[in-house]
Amino acid sequence: MSDLIRIFTERGDLAHLALLLWAFSASALTWFALRELAAASRCFDDFVRELARFNELFGGH
Repeated sequence: MSDLIRIFTERGDLAHLALLLWAFSASALTWFALRELAAASRCFDDFVRELARFNELFGGH
């Protein structure tokens, strides 16, 4: 990794290196947010499923 940074600094492409690091961090944050959203969706689905089961047992219809 240090060789890659050295090549960028010798060429003066620090802006490209900063853009690359920004893209990696933005992608990682997006992946983390989507993973957490999927977990929350699963929890909500479990809740709704249990609520429907409760209503079937004690709904009174």
